[in-house]
Amino acid sequence: MGQLIADLFITLDGYASGERAPAYFGYPGPELERWVDEHLAMPQVLLMGRVTYEALSAIAQSHPVEGPDRMSELPKVVVSRTLREPLAWDNSRVANVDLFEEVRRLKAESDAPLRTIGSLSVVKCLLEARMVDRLRLTVFPLILGSTGREPVFAGLPDIHLELVDTEVLDARLVTLEYRPATAQQTD
Repeated sequence: MGQLIADLFITLDGYASGERAPAYFGYPGPELERWVDEHLAMPQVLLMGRVTYEALSAIAQSHPVEGPDRMSELPKVVVSRTLREPLAWDNSRVANVDLFEEVRRLKAESDAPLRTIGSLSVVKCLLEARMVDRLRLTVFPLILGSTGREPVFAGLPDIHLELVDTEVLDARLVTLEYRPATAQQTD
């Protein structure tokens, strides 16, 4: 049975984006690029919402790469009630069904993990439903304050987590990997 890994890039004050924040919040680096490439190279099924799909597919369509494009090669499931097939990006399909039903089905059918990249609304729904097996946060050394958009954890119930891994990238970013805490750890 596959696991669901939710990957989010966030600021120190917990935002997924900002008014004028560039890609990687303006903190690109060789170790971050290596981390992204290593995690994309692994077998996986990408799970995303419509907004993330449209943004990433537009980038893929407007900036074709020479040679194999790993994002295009990977199977992608887009959870949306408004998108319809066919989708322009290779190996993509729309799931116009209940998110939780689709995730349960995908987990049962695949040994490869499901992985979200962004898709904050999808991640929040799955966290609240306790369907995320691993939560990986890459924390950028930036406080957006009044220009922050998309607070990652706003509106969620209390969720107890257990830290299972950390990594420092480019001497300034911290990747934190969590799994849901067991009942004994939350008592």
